[in-house]
Order: sequence, then C-alpha cells, then structure tokens
Amino acid sequence: MRRSALAAIAAIGSATLLVAGCSKADDNKDGNGGGSSAAANAATKGVVNTSDKKGGTVTYELSDVPDSFDPGNTYYAYMYNFSRLYARPLMTFQPGAGSKGNTLVPDLAASKGAPSDGGKTWTYKLRSGLKYQDGTAITSKDVKYAVERSNFARDVLSLGPNYFQQFLVGGDKYKGPYKDKSAKGLASIETPDDTTIVFHLKQAFQEFDYLVSAPQTAPVPQAKDNGVDYVKNIVSSGSYQFQSYEDGKQAVLVRNKNWDAKTDPLRKQLPDKIVVNLKVNPETVDKDVLAGDAIDLGGTGVQAATQAQVLTDSAKKANTDNTYGGRLVYMAINTKLKPFDNVACRKAVELAIDKVSVQTAEGGPIRGDIASTVLPPDIPGYGKSDVYATTGGKGDVAKAKEQLKACGKTSINTNITARSDRPQEIDAATAIINSLKKVGINATLKQYPSGKYFTDYAGVPNFANKQNVGLMMMQWGADWPSGYGFLQQILNGQAISQSGNTNLSQYDNKSVNDLLAKAIGTQDDTERNSIYTQIDKQTMDDAALVPLTYFKVLLARPTTFTNLVSTAAFSGQYDYLNIGVASK
Repeated sequence: MRRSALAAIAAIGSATLLVAGCSKADDNKDGNGGGSSAAANAATKGVVNTSDKKGGTVTYELSDVPDSFDPGNTYYAYMYNFSRLYARPLMTFQPGAGSKGNTLVPDLAASKGAPSDGGKTWTYKLRSGLKYQDGTAITSKDVKYAVERSNFARDVLSLGPNYFQQFLVGGDKYKGPYKDKSAKGLASIETPDDTTIVFHLKQAFQEFDYLVSAPQTAPVPQAKDNGVDYVKNIVSSGSYQFQSYEDGKQAVLVRNKNWDAKTDPLRKQLPDKIVVNLKVNPETVDKDVLAGDAIDLGGTGVQAATQAQVLTDSAKKANTDNTYGGRLVYMAINTKLKPFDNVACRKAVELAIDKVSVQTAEGGPIRGDIASTVLPPDIPGYGKSDVYATTGGKGDVAKAKEQLKACGKTSINTNITARSDRPQEIDAATAIINSLKKVGINATLKQYPSGKYFTDYAGVPNFANKQNVGLMMMQWGADWPSGYGFLQQILNGQAISQSGNTNLSQYDNKSVNDLLAKAIGTQDDTERNSIYTQIDKQTMDDAALVPLTYFKVLLARPTTFTNLVSTAAFSGQYDYLNIGVASK
C-alpha cells in the first residue's frame, strides 16, 4: 500500500551493485550456490546467490490473503512486487540493490513517456511482438481498458489507488467500462494505433512515469474480463501464468510459453513453478523460511520470537537483511468522528503516547527508529521536526490532559483497529492503549484480517464512523519514491473513498490538497520537495495522524534460493522478479 504495502525508497547502503554470491551458483565450489551463508545485510548491498539456473519450484507463504491477485485491484507493496511475474505495467523498477532498485525503466513500453503540453499529455509506445499467454497480441487498447476498469469502476474494483480517475480529463464524470457500453471508453485516453497510448491530464504531472509503473497499467483483454471474478482467470502478459487458484488457499503459477525474452530485458523465467500458500501461521512462515523451504511473500520481516532466535545465533544472523523500508508505521486519527473532529482532542492523543513502548512492542530499534514526521528521512521532502516532542519520547501525561481539557473532555471512549494476523501491530496497539489510558482516553482494541482491513473495516469510512473507530493502526510506503508518491493517497481529501480507503484519517484540508496539486506540476525538484515539507508540517499541526516509527524490516534470507536482493522499490522486500532455485 499502498497501501500498504506499496512501492518505497529505502536507504540500504551502497548504491553500487555488489555481487555477494558466486557468479556460478550451480557450481557450488564456494557454497553460495548450494545454500551456505553470504553475510548479514548482503542482499541490501548486492545480489546474493546470482544465477541463471533454470528449474525447480519457488514457494512463497503469506500469513493471511492478499487484497487481490488482480493487478487492477491491489494496493499492497508485496503484490505490486509479485504481480510483475504475470502482469507487465508500462514502466517498472529495475531489479537491484541500493539506488539501483529505484531506477525506473520501461517494461511493456518501449521507452519512457514522451511529455508534451507542459506535462499535461503523455505518450507511450509499446514494444513490438508482445503476446498474452494464449498467443494473442497485446495492444494499447488493452492498456487503456486496464486503466479504465481499475480506476473508474470503484463499486466493483475498489482496492487500488485512483490517481488516473483524479487526474485524467473527464475522470470525474466517466462511469467506467462496466456501465459504459460504448466502444470509445474514456476520451482522454487515446489509442491512435495498436502500439500507441496517449494520456490527457487536467494538469501537469511531472512524475507521470512513476504513476504508470503501477500494475493498473498491465494490459487486460476486455473480452476476458468479468469484473471482480477476473482474479479467477487472469490472462498473463508476464513470464508466468496461473495454473490454478484457490481463493484463500493457494495460487500456482507455471511458465508462460508465449512469453518472449526478446520483448523483455528484465525477466529471466527461472523456476518451473511458483507456489503461493495462503493463511499460513506467521511462526510457521518463519520456520519454513529458516529451513530454506519458502520466502515470506508479505516481506514485513520475522516475528518477535524469531527475531531473538536469529540475532543471537551468528550463523542465522548471517542470513538476515535489516534495512529501512521507506515506510512509516503510524496511527491514523479519525478527524470526522467526534470528539476527534476537535484538533485539541487529537493533540491529546499525540502527546499521550509513549513511543518507546511502541517501538519496543514492534521489536526494538532494529525494527524502526522513533518517528515524528509523516515523511520518513529517506523520502524527498523530509524535514527534521518534532511538533509534539516529549522527554525521551515517552509521552507527557500532563500536557496531554491540558489538551483534553481544551477539547472540553476529561475522558474519551473509542475503538482502535489493528490487523489480526500481524502480532507486532497488535502489540503496538496494546502499548498505545496503555499510554492513552493514563490520560483518560479509553481505547478498545478491534482486530481485523489484513486481507479485508481496507475493504470491510478500517478502509470503510461508514464502518469506522458507525463503530466509533477513532484510531487505526497503519503502515505506509510510497507508491513511488517522492514526497507526492508518499503523501497523496493518505492525505489528499480527494483520495478518500467509501471502500478501500487509505486516507484513514479522512483528512481533508484545502491547503494541503492545493499544495499537493501545486507540487506535482512543479518542474524544479528543490521547489517541489520544499512543498512536500510544508505539507508534512501542516498535517502534524493538524494532528491528523501519530507517527510511531520509521519502519525497518528484518528479513530472514533463505539460502536455497538464487538472485535475492532487498529492493528499494518495494519496501526492502526481496525483488520477486527473478528468484530461482539453488542447486542442492
């Protein structure tokens, strides 16, 4: 997330690609190809166990279910990462460590977008020879349709961001392809021929190449689309295709025989099969990763018990990667729900929380630094600030009670939500509850599964308002590595949606909305970044959310897989595009 797990920049050491494994992984002379250790943090500096060896099965495990495997209906960062195996967007990020992981490169497109009209019009040409899994040609009309279905049918597909709906000319009036029965579709997306697509925007958008890296631009043939049920028969444009899919249980992918390496400089198509097992107990996921039997698809890091286990064992610690994920762990405050519609009540929450206890609950400093801003330090636009500073970051009961009094309250009863399959998030929420209780704010914990967190619970404003949900645990990474890519979907009032909402605070400040619009049309990077700093300050002055920690991930690196690199583009997760199986 996106949402959240969404694409993010990570400060992970060297910007140079340093190959940590043997260049002949199946040679096994130095052991890397056969599965012995590289070194701690090796995958944050380069590619571990580099190999072009084909064959075998790569298994992923996830503690819950993803929001969706449908590339047009997902907003978790790990699904943006994984979906590229079967869904090619116009642009994507080049596999690599450090700053190389943030390098934007053409994928389905032959080259970067050609802007005109001051950045209000963007034209892309597709590569030649592109085919779906059934051998039929991929056309620009399929990309146009993919954008229309993912952004303009929010009553059917509500889980991804809605940037295109916000910025395309006529986007506020178009009803989407399921209601619009004409062949023309949205007029502001033109396809003058089968390899050209042109986007016409309401305003200049200087970061549009980043926007089209979302899986929403992966082509979908209209004749094969059946709305929310498309997830059951996704048509592949990537190197793998679905062999089977059991909702809530398992997905199995096999080689797409009509994928042509000549049209794709990024993918290697190494394993014979890719298996995704769902709803696996988090501790079991860790156990299987340490045994070399699986990769944690969620990429959020090991559980607390496993963390202690790997950090106290030198051999196990050598197979870990600890990196910033360009993410913020925070708690959204529902600005539309009484009494939190009063800024003084929100400031009481800000001042009450002992952030050290939250950091400890999440696993300590190795899992994140204490946060005080919306933007993490490794996102352009960050400016050091702490509006609600307390001694040692442990909260200030007296000042919090002063704000509560200014709000006209001596006590508040509310609910706080957290994801039931994320033990550390639950522990952090529990620590917050204990802090708030000291000042008279009584919060009751409500747990919901991550796969439905945004569709049915925290991400549904009507639900939050009716169920007295004033506080919501959240984690967020940039949709792309800029202040806009981080801030837009969690702070812009126009981004609030009735389901799949990621602006959990329901924050709608006209000055912030206007600054976001100004920033994205500003060509000068320095000026644009200064606007992001202003937005951050305004949001904190309004106490719309409580920054908790600047997230760090501790990944256990399975030694039995090849081409493992912790990528900046996807929150420090391993890049899933070219992972293979090492020889035994």
